[in-house]
Amino acid sequence: MKIAIVTSAPDLIKSYIGNTILRQAVLNNSISFDVIDIRDYADGNYRQIDDSPFGGGSGMVLMAEPLIKAIDNAFIVLDADIDNTRVVYPSPQGKQWNQNQVIENTKVENMIFICGRYKGIDQRVIDKYVTHEYSLGDFVISNGELGTMVMIDSVVRFLPGTMNNIDSALSDSFSSKLLDHPHYTKPREINGISVPEVLLSGNHKKINLWRENKSKNATKLKRPDLWEKYNNTIKQLETSHE
Repeated sequence: MKIAIVTSAPDLIKSYIGNTILRQAVLNNSISFDVIDIRDYADGNYRQIDDSPFGGGSGMVLMAEPLIKAIDNAFIVLDADIDNTRVVYPSPQGKQWNQNQVIENTKVENMIFICGRYKGIDQRVIDKYVTHEYSLGDFVISNGELGTMVMIDSVVRFLPGTMNNIDSALSDSFSSKLLDHPHYTKPREINGISVPEVLLSGNHKKINLWRENKSKNATKLKRPDLWEKYNNTIKQLETSHE
């Protein structure tokens, strides 16, 4: 997978890549990153990249010209074109990001992320380039870099060479229909609280059953919406086998 990130905060992006599992993915050649600074394509001594919106109103908008130049260079760096590249713009107006979106994006080879700021980016850039808009949820954050790195992190952890044990990612919450079960490690007892005996029994059948029950209980208590979907899926499977 090759990813280019068009941003006005390249140091933020580079720091995240260098201090997370993304670094491991790069070292294992599972992915390559190119961080493209929008200001490198801006004109004037101040390298202006934003301006007030036509028609008035508060806030500033990222300008089309430097963005277009930066995105065009991203295609060159990736050695790709619009037909084989997914251009992603994290936006409150996008489809909500979830585990299904994560898995679907693991199959993409070339990606460009456009990190917006302020009131957003010039609509002409969206119309010209963007193939997918995604939202983290029904709230607004101060910059697109945060949303971009959350999305990339959630995708890259499924690529071979990122995690030491891919089963760890496959068993996380949302990889199945249930939330994850509790986890314990050394010491066996701390402050009078012990690890559940079943986890020390060596009986993997009992351990798996305990974990499944804990996952079900957690989902039912904390995410009744997911619990309802899980039950509906089970009912559909039972009906299809009748």
